[in-house]
Amino acid sequence: MTTPLLRSILKLRDRREQGALCTIVKTEGSTPLKAGAQMLVRSDGSIEGTIGGGALEYAVIQQALTAISLNAHQLVLHRLTRDHNMCCGGTVQVYIEALEVPPQCFIFGAGHVGKALAVVLSTLDFEVAVIDGRPNIFDGWKDLPSSFILHPSSFPPSLVWDSNTYAIITTHSHPLDREILRLALRQPFKYCGMIGSKRKVIVTRKLFLERGWATEEELDRIDMPIGIDIAAESPAEIAVSIAARLIEIKNRKESLRVVQDFSPSSTFQLLNSDSTNDLACASTTI
Repeated sequence: MTTPLLRSILKLRDRREQGALCTIVKTEGSTPLKAGAQMLVRSDGSIEGTIGGGALEYAVIQQALTAISLNAHQLVLHRLTRDHNMCCGGTVQVYIEALEVPPQCFIFGAGHVGKALAVVLSTLDFEVAVIDGRPNIFDGWKDLPSSFILHPSSFPPSLVWDSNTYAIITTHSHPLDREILRLALRQPFKYCGMIGSKRKVIVTRKLFLERGWATEEELDRIDMPIGIDIAAESPAEIAVSIAARLIEIKNRKESLRVVQDFSPSSTFQLLNSDSTNDLACASTTI
């Protein structure tokens, strides 16, 4: 990978923008470029680098945009003459890898559970921000990221929500938990969970439905009570159960694998990485 291309990928990551890296992994016969050529495709369709230009490159850009939208990977075989009417006559295999936005976790509440969870997640692949407006609540915290929310009626501008945001609601106040949940439902997120007893969850659902704050479908997206049931009791154990749920969600990845080759009507199988039975997977026509 060239240095300029690497820098562009790092800039995408810093800006939390999506993209896809397209790499020629194998060629046969006459082709514009050989194995190792790379191209970065951004979510707006702009590119950097090249895999040879022309109809081949246009087709790969469209494939990359699909991979970005699905956060998936593709391996595509192109026969240049048959598929793209290019006189080169060779074949090109291109691996398209969606560049995932790093997962970020907003922990609302810097109490015992929030602090324990921040410790666990700081050792994993999460960008962590802990939000709590209580004076001096972060006193004694060391080497842990933190930001503050002073008014529960709005989120600070520094909290930029996106499709790879995980929100954990575990404040010291039930009304504040519900207010944060009401605001979170208006934001994009990959996961949102609220701590609480079964009764708290029942009351919360009833309140949100009666006041028109959320629909049944929207509330079904919220993990409450939060975490995986491991009979956790201490703050550290609860933190582990929450972290386990986040890891489970984060590691559910899909990949698009070529069935045969590229053509305007090629069919690709959408495979869940957890599945070992390809025949059970659905087909998607790209």
